[in-house]
Amino acid sequence: MFGSSAGTSRVADVSSGKNKVLGKSNSLARQTAMDPSEVEFLAEKETVKIIPNFSLDKIYLIGGDLGPFNPGLPVDVPVWLALNFKQRQKCRIVPPAWMDVEKLEEIRELERKEDTFAPVPSPYYMELTKLLLNYASDNIPKADEIRTLVKDIWDTRIAKLRLSADSFISQLEAHAKLDNLTLMEINTIRAFLLDSLNCMYKLRSNLQPGSSKGQFTDY
Repeated sequence: MFGSSAGTSRVADVSSGKNKVLGKSNSLARQTAMDPSEVEFLAEKETVKIIPNFSLDKIYLIGGDLGPFNPGLPVDVPVWLALNFKQRQKCRIVPPAWMDVEKLEEIRELERKEDTFAPVPSPYYMELTKLLLNYASDNIPKADEIRTLVKDIWDTRIAKLRLSADSFISQLEAHAKLDNLTLMEINTIRAFLLDSLNCMYKLRSNLQPGSSKGQFTDY
């Protein structure tokens, strides 16, 4: 009796240990996943052109030198600085070349036509659109149309991504390769994919070998 009880206890301890490891792994995966605000922070490091209305000598920053700034002369600056100047009414922001209705319509149609992911105009196209339209919509022609087009592109790509993840899980694949995804898109699907794979692993681990009915065993 004592031997049987000890053996059962060991099995329970091993099972408990596995569950703790899985729980820690899942928790760690969630902790390492980037928050959308962190991705947006990276997007703010992208450069954009501004037309300043003030004079200022060159600025020396850790990330590089900026300026000099002269009224009416375009200059490239990080998005975070452009938004700062804009909020203080110190400049006009020039929208990126891809932030154009005709170009975005072409991208949307290509995205809808292709089964794979089409190249995006910027690795931070969604974040930059949100930032510039929220704080400088008066500097962007046809801002509402651009917002709608970018949302359509995003929705189409996320739908493709979910279908790809569903196919990956249902076909029990070990790995997959997807090109032309942005960091925000990957971050959006990460939690869903990790939870799904974790559930699949638990189901396979509990499935009795050689069982024709696919019964499950509790440990």
